[in-house]
Amino acid sequence: MSTTARPDTHRASVPAPSPTDFLGIDALLTDDERLIRDTVRAFVRDRVLPNIAEWFEDHTFPKTMAKELGDLGLLGMHLEGYGCAGTSAVAYGLACLELEAGDSGFRSFVSVQGSLAMYAIWAHGSEEQKQTWLPRMAAGDAIGCFGLTEWDFGSDPGGMRTTARRDGSDFVLNGSKAWITNGGIADVAIVWARTDPEDGQRSGTVRGFVVPKGTKGFSARNIEKKLSLRASITSELVLEECLLPADAMLPNVSGLRGPLSCLNEARYGIVWGSLGAARACYESALEYAKTRIQFDKPIAAFQLTQEKLVNMMLEINKGLLVSLHVGRLKDQGKAHSAHVSFGKLNNVRESLAICREARTILGASGITLEYPVIRHMNNLESVLTYEGTSEIHTLILGQAITGESAFA
Repeated sequence: MSTTARPDTHRASVPAPSPTDFLGIDALLTDDERLIRDTVRAFVRDRVLPNIAEWFEDHTFPKTMAKELGDLGLLGMHLEGYGCAGTSAVAYGLACLELEAGDSGFRSFVSVQGSLAMYAIWAHGSEEQKQTWLPRMAAGDAIGCFGLTEWDFGSDPGGMRTTARRDGSDFVLNGSKAWITNGGIADVAIVWARTDPEDGQRSGTVRGFVVPKGTKGFSARNIEKKLSLRASITSELVLEECLLPADAMLPNVSGLRGPLSCLNEARYGIVWGSLGAARACYESALEYAKTRIQFDKPIAAFQLTQEKLVNMMLEINKGLLVSLHVGRLKDQGKAHSAHVSFGKLNNVRESLAICREARTILGASGITLEYPVIRHMNNLESVLTYEGTSEIHTLILGQAITGESAFA
């Protein structure tokens, strides 16, 4: 039997792979998915990229952009009804990819609005809560935030100190939440608190509450001097004898299952979104390498530079295949939370490495806001941590493959 490879008689008819879509992943998308992706990409090109360096430097998120994002149907876009677009999980992921190619702050805004605040109401709220808030939030007329993390309890939300005690038929909330995206501009907060212990319980149950802006005893203070996610509002929420009626509580979930279900939705958006930041840095480094002349030739001609660019391209394409596969599983109702952890752990870790490598290709130019690289690199330092640190996702996957929990 001959081991000589047969000549590829069709080689001349096969086009060369695209540097920005090497595996032809675009062909795996539907027409509707490509349309949504291209629409968001155009929005980012026209409305975000011309201003993002200034917004990042000024540490601001333009609140007026909420309405524009709502007009595009991007807020709660993967939810059904109540003014939401009802798109597929893959289409939502593609939107996150393009938004984060602009800046992580914009993907974070859409993610917190739709996958955390809106999803909490949509999945666990009463019909009255849904009717009151979801149409306005989908339109961008009301901004939401999600209060779970506390100063001393991030990876271990079960240790939260925020409490909700009964006062007749009402609840009184006390405590604080930290690192809350959108907090300072939010019209409504979904706050998770521990209720009073019931008979036979050693500690209370975690419940979610809808807390409108202006509620007595509820305030927000923005966290300043950030070097990451500067085009995003990050806040502390403070609750001091905050009185809420009984119908402010989300009635259809109790325990940590409630907030964790929301986090899984937000983590899924990050699986895609982080690759948008990586792609922006790869494309910037590739273009720079072609035009930067050293030793009488472009640095793209040097072996070490090519190795860096090839490794970036490999990881972006591999990450996109992971994202697409998890998205298809999600649309089929077959995605486990561990699948999302797989994507979050891998794609954010590799995207951050890509941004750092791109910075080395740009040299000193890579630390300026003239190029997107240092901005994306700094942003991904936060994305690496929020919605579950790399360590937490590692342990989630470890438990999934061994059957043993390492959390306690």
